[in-house]
Amino acid sequence: MVVLKSAAEIATMREVGRVVAQTLRAVSEAAVPGVTLLELDELARTMLAEHGAKSSFLHYHPSFAPVPYPGVLCLSVNDAIVHGIPDRRRLEPGDLLSIDFGAHIDGYHGDAAVTVGVGEIDAAAQRLSDTCREALDAGIAAARPGNRLGDISHAVQTVCRAARYGMPTGYGGHGIGTAMHEDPHLPNEGRPGRGLPLRPGLVLAIEPMVVESGSDRHRLQRDGWTVSTVDGSRAAHWEHSVAITDDGPVILTAL
Repeated sequence: MVVLKSAAEIATMREVGRVVAQTLRAVSEAAVPGVTLLELDELARTMLAEHGAKSSFLHYHPSFAPVPYPGVLCLSVNDAIVHGIPDRRRLEPGDLLSIDFGAHIDGYHGDAAVTVGVGEIDAAAQRLSDTCREALDAGIAAARPGNRLGDISHAVQTVCRAARYGMPTGYGGHGIGTAMHEDPHLPNEGRPGRGLPLRPGLVLAIEPMVVESGSDRHRLQRDGWTVSTVDGSRAAHWEHSVAITDDGPVILTAL
């Protein structure tokens, strides 16, 4: 069931969205060569406590997963697309790191992701991340009353496919509110003018993911969570929680 949010609910989601944005910025700045993924996760836990917020990810246990999620961040390095579990791995110069973070305050969630380079990264890695962010921007621009869900999907798809990148089959964005994942599912590919009409009060997490090799295939690692490319090529992931309003899209997880 699709639930439209009131102005007061969107204001609460904007509050938690700022916490998400501030935490992502801090973790991005701390993602330097030599730091471990567990250290980044601990930083995010500290910031949650400082802001009186709670994690949307910790102990989350969907039906597909063998165990509840053990961290507050999803940290996906290089060939990991999404849902990488924080561990003792140390980041190395040139790594491409996707950081996904969700939090909730007063029962309302915010969810966003960024991809950052660790130290100096090569031009191809930078282009991969930049293109994914451009796809996110295109999707947000299409999130307007009078459009349909397929207009967002098509905007994301157009940017990613023009760059000849792969897009992992079956993955995309989602509604968000009193649950981290609400209806509707938001595919990253679609036909314009099709799908659910976009109305003020709808809040969506828009999240393109791109694969450098152009392959759409992916695999689930043995931990039951981490989704990786099948050919070892790198991936990028960007996301914002966005409210559709009479005046257009409002990014709730921006600083």
